[in-house]
Amino acid sequence: MRRHELSDAEWKRIEGILPVRTGPRSKRGDRDFVNAVIWRVRTGVPWRDLPERFGSWKTVYNRFDRWSKAGIWKRIFEELAIEVDEAGSLLDATIV
Repeated sequence: MRRHELSDAEWKRIEGILPVRTGPRSKRGDRDFVNAVIWRVRTGVPWRDLPERFGSWKTVYNRFDRWSKAGIWKRIFEELAIEVDEAGSLLDATIV
């Protein structure tokens, strides 16, 4: 696993909530696409600077945009969010 990519455990958590593809299959697959978006967000680079291993930056961007409009990213974030026990949580000035 490369830095800035989903672990196998994280992938298994979201794999089942991804949309079923109705069109042609992606050459790289859903996991590579999600890893491309994660890499881009974590590094802060412009879309055009995605590494070639993720394929065409425009293809990745277009799919990201479609998923955003369809609410897929929201479902992924909700699945991966940790549950916080507010009664047992501790917050002090060193964290803030």
